[in-house]
Amino acid sequence: MSPDALNSLFSLCIGFALAGALTSGYQALVQRPAGFGLLQEGAAPKTFAAVPFLVFAAPFIIMRNTLRGARIERRRFEFVMMATVLAGFWSLMSGTFFLMTLRAAGLLA
Repeated sequence: MSPDALNSLFSLCIGFALAGALTSGYQALVQRPAGFGLLQEGAAPKTFAAVPFLVFAAPFIIMRNTLRGARIERRRFEFVMMATVLAGFWSLMSGTFFLMTLRAAGLLA
């Protein structure tokens, strides 16, 4: 496996792990699952604070909603596959940003 492919795989895994940790932490604090409904509370400071949270937690939320929808609503395979690719790309990008931030802070070599 090439170093670039390994780096991308690591970024993908870190992105999903970060999304899962954020979502689980939110659920532990508020006693309800995180979702995109956090953005529908009007123009309040709480809504603006939810945007950066959702940027990094979105891959987990997308996959959770997709897998629940596939089981409950019997969604088609194509929809599930498209949502999986979207969540994977989003996770790759957020993981890359997180690793770049750690490198810039000097916490990662």
